[in-house]
Amino acid sequence: MIRASIPEVSDSVFRLSKITDYGIVILAHLGREPEIVTHNAREVAGQVDLPVPVVSKVLKTLARKGLLESQRGAKGGYLLARRPEDLTVADMVAALEGPLAITECNVAPQLCQHEGHCAVKGPWKVINDVMKEALARVTLADLIDPSFPSEITPLQILGRLPRSETGPGVHHD
Repeated sequence: MIRASIPEVSDSVFRLSKITDYGIVILAHLGREPEIVTHNAREVAGQVDLPVPVVSKVLKTLARKGLLESQRGAKGGYLLARRPEDLTVADMVAALEGPLAITECNVAPQLCQHEGHCAVKGPWKVINDVMKEALARVTLADLIDPSFPSEITPLQILGRLPRSETGPGVHHD
């Protein structure tokens, strides 16, 4: 009998890359300091305790994806392209990771050779849609809001209206 080896996995299989994690930390930092018009990579790196090359790369990516605006010159730097209330976690993750999908078949049709006869394709699509919807209902404003509940259930997240539909600071939990 031939046994396929299954690689050991840690406690969590689904995780964001470090670059995405850093990107969200950087966006949160920018969102917390709206009075500063522009932020340069060196200042941000010092304030979020990350290496300048990493911060520079993330800032450039976020600007290229339209989440930040870039200004050149002596007083140049980066600033949020949208208000924190209008920038969702789904937007941030998609900008840094690419399409939001748990499995290949949820990225685009016909990426997986087993798609035509997969018994779990439908349930994975539902799970993927729930994940995307949950990420779309949490905004940068939520992430930087100290009153955002540290313990909240998935149903509470899915039951709230997106902040952009309720106005700043209004939650339907």
